[in-house]
This record gives sequence, C-alpha cells and structure tokens, in this order.
Amino acid sequence: MFEIGKIPPQILERMVLHPVTHSRVHRADIVVRPKTGEDCSAIDPAGELCVFSTDPITGATKDAGYLAVHVNCNDVFSAGAEPVGILMTVLLPPSAQEETLQELMQGTLEAAAELGIEVLGGHTEVTAVVNQPVISATIVGKTKDRHLVCTGGAQVGQDVIMTKWAGLEGTSIIAREYEAQLQERIPAEWITEAKDMKGFLSVGTESRIAMEHGATAMHDATEGGILGAVWEMAECSQKGVTVYADRILVKESTKAICREAGIAPLQLISSGTMIIAAFQGEELVEKLRLAGVESAVIGKITHAGRWIVEEGRQRELEQPQSDALYQVRF
Repeated sequence: MFEIGKIPPQILERMVLHPVTHSRVHRADIVVRPKTGEDCSAIDPAGELCVFSTDPITGATKDAGYLAVHVNCNDVFSAGAEPVGILMTVLLPPSAQEETLQELMQGTLEAAAELGIEVLGGHTEVTAVVNQPVISATIVGKTKDRHLVCTGGAQVGQDVIMTKWAGLEGTSIIAREYEAQLQERIPAEWITEAKDMKGFLSVGTESRIAMEHGATAMHDATEGGILGAVWEMAECSQKGVTVYADRILVKESTKAICREAGIAPLQLISSGTMIIAAFQGEELVEKLRLAGVESAVIGKITHAGRWIVEEGRQRELEQPQSDALYQVRF
C-alpha cells in the first residue's frame, strides 16, 4: 500500500519511468523524454500543425491505462492527424497496491505500442480525494501536409457514416466490470465477444480511409454514444441531421448486456466508433469494408432540424445527457 503523496522515486523509476523509456516505440520526432525531475518533454513537428486533446478515464477500473491511450488518440485521429505521444496524470487511492499501478502501466504501454506513440511524461500520485484510480491524459499529435479535419465541417447533403458498432467501449467495460453478474444472465460467448471489443477501440484505420475519400467532418463517439456523437457533429457544424435508428449497427451481445443493465445501447459510450460526414457515403462504406472495417450509412446532413426516425416514426434527436454507462443497474 502506498503513502499519500507522490509515488516514491524508486518505485516511480522501477514501475513507470524505466518501462516508459525502454518501451518498444522510440520516435524520431521526440527530442526530450521523461526522467526524474524533468517536467517537460519536447517534440519536433517538422513544420506540421500540432494537435492536442485531453480526456479522463473515470467510468472503468479495469484496463484504465489501455483505454486512456486509445480514447485520447481517437480524438487526434478524428481530426485527421497522427498521434505522437501522450502525457498522463494518474491519481491512486490510498488503498491501491503496487499491482494496480503495474497493471495500469502495462495497459498503457500495450496500447502505446499498438499505435506507435510514446509516453511523454505526466504525474503519479496517491490521494485520499479519489476512491478508485483516475487517469487524465493529454495526447499530442501532428497533421500530414497541414491538413486538419474538424467535427464542425459537415456539409448539407452529405451522408452520415458510422464505423463498427454502437456502444463498443461501454459494452467492453460492462462485460469486464460486471462479468460475475452477467454470467448468470446471458450466454458465455456473448460475454467473451463483449470483452474482446477492447481490441477494436482504435479509429486510426477509418480516419485514414475517410481522409483519403474526402470526408469533411469526423467525430469519435464517446460519452453520449452514437446518438450523442451525431447530435454533436450537427451542433458543431450548425446543420440539421436525420438519423435512421434501424440502420445503426449494434451487436447482439451489446443488446443483451444493455437489456440486462437497463440501459439504451445508442446512448452508451462508444469509443472505437467513428461518425463521418462525407459525400458518396456508400462508396466510403465499401472502401472501409475492403479494409476490414464494418460500417454503414445511417443518416443525412440537412439544412435544419435534428431528427431520429425509429420504427417509421420521427422524433427530435435530443441533446446528449449523462452517458448510459453511469446508469447501469445490477
């Protein structure tokens, strides 16, 4: 068990800094790396635009380090940029054991290696103000040929395309956090499928293909799920949208888990699912299919009005509220 305050230097070196500086990824564009007493890292973006984003992980205790890397990198991918490195603030409760920090760092470095980025630094502390590990991360990225895509770039007449499946991240989190409860209620193969969704968290492939296709807006479906991401894209673009619920891809395992948890899959956090606005949406869907990414055209960008059509009935697409993950009931 740790004492409250900064992680002791010898533990920090053994469990955090040494694994970070000896990881598999050493990028040429990083010129200063983390070490004890060094408060800043440095990158050389070689004339490109630098892109930054930050997000916490608060809704999961398992795989928190792995999730933190992918969730933050997805924001950079959604801007059409390349993630370079990540900085992480890790807050641990006094009850935390060394195994907690070790598991967190293993997940962090596993995800960083998958994406080819480096851990640039951060802060690790034990504090009584949290009762479970909390991670806040900032991702640093760079553009290619100074080309940047924003969430607010959707244009009237474009198709709205989703990749993968609704509730992707949330399904994986619930399956891991509530596995014992689910084992009594749904088939074991659905639990396994849900846990394995962790392997689909990155939107790097679809970002690249959508950029090549000419997408003008991309958005990672995080809190608020698929419907929240569609609403946010329309709001940011100051446009209308019509989305068709029956076209939204949802796995049977997600439907079953959400049914048992008493939540709606279309409002469940869905990192790993990208919402894209582009012309010739069906052509983009085919390009994604050839790359092994399941996707579908689920709506249309319009001049005004935000609507969802479900079972033949049209209703207003509402502003996203608290994510369904925080309403799980077991």
